[in-house]
This record gives sequence, C-alpha cells and structure tokens, in this order.
Amino acid sequence: MRRVILIKYGELSTKKANRNFFINTLYQNIREKLKNFDVKIHKDRARMYIEFMDKDLDFIKNIIDKIFGIHSYHIAYIVDTDDSMIQSTLLECVEKEKFSTFKIETKRSDKNFPIHSQDYNKVLGGLLLKNISNIKVDVHHPDLWIKVEIREKESFIYYHSYNGSGGYPVGTQPKGLLMLSGGIDSPVAGYLALKRGMTLEAVYFEAMPHTSVEARNKVIQLSKKLAQYCPFIILHVVNFTPIQEEIYKNCREDYVITIMRRMMYRIMERLVYKYQGLVIVNGESIGQVASQTLTSMNVINQVTSIPVIRPLACFDKLEIMDIARKIDTYDISIIPFEDCCTVFVPRHPVINPRLDVVIGEEEKFDYSSYIDQAVESVMDIVVNSEEEHKFSDLL
Repeated sequence: MRRVILIKYGELSTKKANRNFFINTLYQNIREKLKNFDVKIHKDRARMYIEFMDKDLDFIKNIIDKIFGIHSYHIAYIVDTDDSMIQSTLLECVEKEKFSTFKIETKRSDKNFPIHSQDYNKVLGGLLLKNISNIKVDVHHPDLWIKVEIREKESFIYYHSYNGSGGYPVGTQPKGLLMLSGGIDSPVAGYLALKRGMTLEAVYFEAMPHTSVEARNKVIQLSKKLAQYCPFIILHVVNFTPIQEEIYKNCREDYVITIMRRMMYRIMERLVYKYQGLVIVNGESIGQVASQTLTSMNVINQVTSIPVIRPLACFDKLEIMDIARKIDTYDISIIPFEDCCTVFVPRHPVINPRLDVVIGEEEKFDYSSYIDQAVESVMDIVVNSEEEHKFSDLL
C-alpha cells in the first residue's frame, strides 16, 4: 500500500487573495527542509501531500513538526477510487490498530462515486463490525476516528492525527532582527516571531574578555534550535566591549543598564537598515527586570524610530519557561555563561529613569564613534539546524 503525509493548512485557509502566496511559501519551506530526502511534494488549495520512503518517516515527521503553517497532518493510505479496493484497504489497515470504539467519516469529493457519504459510512462501518471482534460505533468520543476522502482517481484513508506548529510559513512576513542573548527569554521571542511568518536574523552583543567564547557558543546553540523552524539563522556578533567599558567608566552606576540598552538600540537600528529588515525583535517582558518597566522601555525606545516587537511583553516568567522547554532551548539557556547584559549588573539599577538624566550621562563620552566601529566590525555566522548537522553526519 502506498502512503503519503497529508498536510492540512489551518490558519492559511482563512486567506483569500493571498492564499496561493502562503501555500507556495509553505511548499518552498517544506521542500527546503526535506531536500536531503527522497520525497515528492504535491499541493493544491486545500491540501498538500508528501510521498516518502518508509525508512524516512520518523525523520520527516520530526522535521514537519517544526515547520510553521501546518495545522495538522496525517499518514494517509492511497487507494484507487473503487469500492472494493477502498473496503479491502480499510480493513487491512484497521485490523492492525488497537481500539474498542470507532467512527467513520466519509467525504465524497467525486460526486460520480455511486454511494453517498452517509450511506458509505454505514457500508464501511458494517464491514468493520462484521470482521473485527469486540468493537462498536461511538460517534462522540471514538478511540479511532477514521476518515475516508473519495476523489476522482485516488482516495485517501487516514485516522491518526498529528498536530503541526500552526502559525504562518516563515517568509510570509518581511525580516526582523532578533536581539538574541544567552538567556531564557530571547530565544522564545524568536520562536514566536518565526511563528507569525517573519524571516529572522539574530544579533548577539558580546563583551570579550568580560564575556567568554563559551557564552558565544551558547548563543550559537540557541540559534541552531531556532533554525529548526526556518531555513537557517544568520547570527551577527557585535563587539560591545568598547562601548560597555566607556559606559561604566563615565556614567553613574544606577543608569548604566538604561544607557547600555539605548546604545544597543542605536546599533540595532543601524543593523536593521544594513540588513534590510523592518523591525527589532526582543525578549522583553513588562516589569521582569529594571530595564523592562514601562518607564524604562519608554526612555530606551527614544533612540530609535524602528518598530520594536516584544512577543513576550505580557507573558509571565513561568509561561516563558514552559515554551522554552517545549522548543528545547531552556537547558541551553541556563548554562552559567554570562552575557554582556548580566556581567556588569549594578547593585541598584534605576527602574524609573529620567530622560534628561540619561541624556546628560550620555554626553559624558563620544558614543557615536563607538557605534560606528561596532556596526562596521560585525562578525556574521550562518547557523543551520541541529537536524541538518545530524543528518550530514550520517552521509
């Protein structure tokens, strides 16, 4: 028997004039992620089908689970649209399953098929009741919900449903630049931005020798996790040491975090223009730390006109940690290598900074030349997903 992976679009089906654009983007993303496998992908406005080699099924399912734009998918059996073929295939498949109750739902797209959907439910249900012992029909809460789609040439039989990641296909929205630290929050923010269809590149601010190579490698590992949800991640590494040292040398201690974040936003704005993005994305959550009070956010945001997307703004820490565990970034994030945001935290950072005070403190040193230097010396790292590295090791 031939099998395919039958993909259902979910939220994509709500699109009208742009529906083909979303479906084509999803198709391209799936094709890119499965390029190392012997597959054939077919698409239409209602479904997508992937023909695969049986030996690759578990690998492919693991990849599909992380492709945004898929609401759900099924492993479907394909059979010629012929009553006797459908019945024999259904019985052969279902006999392998363990269940006590079942429901059959027929969808007759081919109106030339001689038996109406409701009547065919009864025919197929009777077939199973006659040939399999100790089972009964339950239309409300069945153990096995069998679906049969009757089409013109070929029909589909499937029952087990697998949840996709939902959202929109990556690439259906323009590019955003993610402020990616080694903490828990920013990788989760990146995941949620990708889920809404953004193309994403990441920016990591490091302050060698105050931070370590291990801290950078930690961010690379987090980028690999995010790259499972998109073709790849470009990680831009910014040398923040000169700016950070000048801030701590010249500015009052309680304002250094506020000023540091303003410098980061100035650099991010330059990088958004440089890499042709539209927005800044970060992991800020309202009130979580001193720089994330509404007053702090307002003062920090004054330095840029670029929109700042904060997917976690209204999440609490436990909710963020739950998502981090789900996407497998949590254990990496808690590895104790400090980044530039934590290595020089003052004892009592200001939580309600005044804009006039911040401006006065910034005037104590010529930060513009340092920003120019930071933007010009960015190091770029192209990061592919862990799955791709694992697969390459097998070749």
